[in-house]
Amino acid sequence: MILRVTKYGEPILRKVGKPITEFNAELAKLANDMVDTMYDEEGIGLAAQQIDQALQLCVVDVRPPEGAEVPFNYSFDGKQPPLDLIMPMAIANPKITILDATEEVYEEGCLSFPGVNGRVDRPIGVRCEFQDTEGNSHVIEADGLLGRCILHEVDHLQGKLFIDIMYKRDLKKNETKIKKLKRETRDFLKGR
Repeated sequence: MILRVTKYGEPILRKVGKPITEFNAELAKLANDMVDTMYDEEGIGLAAQQIDQALQLCVVDVRPPEGAEVPFNYSFDGKQPPLDLIMPMAIANPKITILDATEEVYEEGCLSFPGVNGRVDRPIGVRCEFQDTEGNSHVIEADGLLGRCILHEVDHLQGKLFIDIMYKRDLKKNETKIKKLKRETRDFLKGR
């Protein structure tokens, strides 16, 4: 089921998610709906706050187009299974450790900020301990796009947005779009 994606200005985007404590069919359905919504919006990640839920849950899928080389390094539970076996990935209750603090700049976007892109520095290497929708524990280590995507989504779970760490010049360039989005969101919320 496709869910409505929350937009900048909705208070839920600033809420820290509650830990997932029940691993059941309801959680699996929510994760599947989030994946469907992410695909529908042509995104590579989606956090629970972006579908109006303050939970420690996000989904990611950064598989490259068929036949293309995987542009990042990763390990999943100490192995390197094909991405098709682990993606799309639901990540519950993530705990992040930075493996390589060297920062790399990359232009990011966000489904809650349509039309807004800007450069963001993030650490290169990341380790994420998490649970799947059945409550099983996993560890993923990644760099490149996968590492960045995990960090972006886990920021959402903490109520932190990419505009908070965007290059000042890029933020300034997007100022008009961001203000317009906030106005539209305010009008939408009044009309609900």
